Amino acid sequence: MHTLSVSALNEQIKHLLEETFTRVFVEGELSRITFHNSGHIYFTLKDSGSAISCVMFRGNASKLKFRLEEGQKVIIDGAVTLYKPRGSYQINCFSIEPSGQGALALAYEQLKQKLSAQGYFNPEIKKTLPPFPSRIALITSATGAALQDMLRVANARYRVVEIDIYDVLVQGESAAVSIAGAIKRADTKEYDVIVVGRGGGSMEDLWAFNEEVVADAIFAAKTPIVSAVGHEIDWLISDFVADVRAPTPSAAMEMILPDTNELLMTLDAMSEQLTQLVMQKIYNKKQALEHLRDAYKQHSVEKKLQQRHDAIKQLREAFEQNIEFKFKRLQQDIDNLKERFPHAMNSKLSLAQNQLLHLQKMLESNHPKYKTKKGFAQIAKNGHVIDIETLQKDDIFEAQSEHVVITAQVLDKRRI
Repeated sequence: MHTLSVSALNEQIKHLLEETFTRVFVEGELSRITFHNSGHIYFTLKDSGSAISCVMFRGNASKLKFRLEEGQKVIIDGAVTLYKPRGSYQINCFSIEPSGQGALALAYEQLKQKLSAQGYFNPEIKKTLPPFPSRIALITSATGAALQDMLRVANARYRVVEIDIYDVLVQGESAAVSIAGAIKRADTKEYDVIVVGRGGGSMEDLWAFNEEVVADAIFAAKTPIVSAVGHEIDWLISDFVADVRAPTPSAAMEMILPDTNELLMTLDAMSEQLTQLVMQKIYNKKQALEHLRDAYKQHSVEKKLQQRHDAIKQLREAFEQNIEFKFKRLQQDIDNLKERFPHAMNSKLSLAQNQLLHLQKMLESNHPKYKTKKGFAQIAKNGHVIDIETLQKDDIFEAQSEHVVITAQVLDKRRI
């Protein structure tokens, strides 16, 4: 009987497995993924019935376009090997593709979700493009058609702008690092705008602009960045991270640079508006000056003197009219008096004569000298002439004639 050592048996099994399963394609679900510090990736591939250990060494792992995730269904291209120290076999993976989905598409979605969660696409942090840039940087291939398109548009629209070209790789494994490095260098030169772009191509050709290193460089830049990659239908990670996304490289220049012809037309329109505005201002000032002149005339010393003169004249005319009116009234009164005076005087004189005659008669009838008839005297009491019938018994009275006054007392009073 031929006896084998453990090592010899494992060696024979290793040789048999590696000679038989030199290239296998296996589909299964990822589990127990370990990303080692060395760069190797260890994981288990399983289905509903069994599982197998897998390893992807650093060289092949660096070529992965997407990140391996727990539960992800994949197709592995590799070879079966035996690890002699433990006598366990595993699959040495050369490449891994998502099952039912391309690796690049999956990698694109994974990175997009990751950067979105980190705030790379936040609209609030987007920088505004200056309206009249004086210096811009173009990060693209110096030999590509995209550069010529951008220079042609710039020359037609805004010749005064200063353009610096940063020649970079725009596709291939080293393109992402080249682009990111150019962005970092340009960001230190105080440009007004940086344009990162290239012409159209397949997803693989444009993949450098989907790399995380490029997204990081765009996000960290202080200068406004425009992503102008491919055609209008192409959406790259750089488009989401950049401050502005242009559908094409030539469109980027149209978005960045003002059109000189439009500026001249705008200046003409503004000049015309300014002329109209100035003419309107002059007209308004003339109107204001006319109003001031009229106001000055209304409030000037000459105007005030004239107003005072007119007022005095009016007062004088009113005074003269009033005096004339009063003179006329007085003349009328005088004429009336002249007409009424003789009649009034005659009436007054006639009345006075009648009163005088009446008084004379009274005097004659009451004066003692006119009462000389024998046996008659004038009766007075307390200095007043009274009727004898008013005297009462014991009253003291005076009886007077023309020459004699007698004081007497009533002793008795009788009716006859």
